[in-house]
Amino acid sequence: MKKRVLITGSAGLVGSECVRFFSQKDFSVIGIDNNMRKSFFGDTASVEWNKDLLLKTSPGYVHYDFDIRDKAAIEGLFRKYEFDLIIHAAAQPSHDWAAREPATDFEINAVGTQILLESFRAHAPQAVFIFLSTNKVYGDNPNKLPFLELESRYELPEDHKFYGGIDESLGIDNCLHSLFGASKAAADILVQEYGRYFGLKTVAFRCGCITGPYHSGAELHGFLSYLVKCCITGKKYSIYGYKGKQVRDNIHSHDLANAFYQFYLAPRAGEVYNMGGGRAASVSVLEAIGLCEEISGRKMAYEYADRNRIGDHIWWISDLSKFKAHYPDWSITYDGRRIIGEIFRQQKELTGQK
Repeated sequence: MKKRVLITGSAGLVGSECVRFFSQKDFSVIGIDNNMRKSFFGDTASVEWNKDLLLKTSPGYVHYDFDIRDKAAIEGLFRKYEFDLIIHAAAQPSHDWAAREPATDFEINAVGTQILLESFRAHAPQAVFIFLSTNKVYGDNPNKLPFLELESRYELPEDHKFYGGIDESLGIDNCLHSLFGASKAAADILVQEYGRYFGLKTVAFRCGCITGPYHSGAELHGFLSYLVKCCITGKKYSIYGYKGKQVRDNIHSHDLANAFYQFYLAPRAGEVYNMGGGRAASVSVLEAIGLCEEISGRKMAYEYADRNRIGDHIWWISDLSKFKAHYPDWSITYDGRRIIGEIFRQQKELTGQK
């Protein structure tokens, strides 16, 4: 009998990648996505195109336009299906949007997660629960590190313990998070607690910038996807603070889906992993603009705003050593250049540009 997976946020970047990945692993896939990304960020961020693509290209995929805050609808799904795996990727993902509607942000990110956890505990306690958390649970603690300013990026001294990446020992309190970071931290701790207190198989993957060709990038969320979109269309890109030298270690959504699969094969209770592309896939905003110009053969138009986003990180590279020690068969397969090139090809195909 086929294993069955429930994926929330199934038409988004990570969710849709997981639909494709687990369909190819011969799972029966049930997805939830009510396209709130369009409500958050406007028509250009709609994931309806991706949902339609999944229904055409992923045989057997079943989609529900449910809101994860709808307790009755969620419980009804758990009563209808027996799930072996739950991947919770639905979220309100923006610092700025959270500040506009703090209550809605918390309801989606924290309360929605608790509703899913309760249905999981009541109806599928044998299953594995994977939560897409964020490095923003660390608040601005990473910004207190002793960075050096180089020509195109900020960097840590080579002898610093976090030079190879920040590990899970970094504290998450006594700092400024942004309201988004706070709601995700609440959900992250709930996921850990359901694992540690109830003995369930749960994990929180604390990711930074996740990217790939199926991202509906918008100015408030989706750094690389939106950057490439601006490059292709000629729209002016806005850099917010830190001189454009802020660093991110982008991880391709396929590598992340594979990390989820490795955890599913050998799950643990209440686990936490920092997850990203690592040092080899790290890039600053200025460096990413340079790569876009190199790949496209055109100069980008961009402007600089001195004010950084509240709670935004100056530098983030994930230390992957803990996850690699637990799951040695997993590795990163996409570097920054390959990721950007793939996004370019996909967006040109979608827009019909040559």
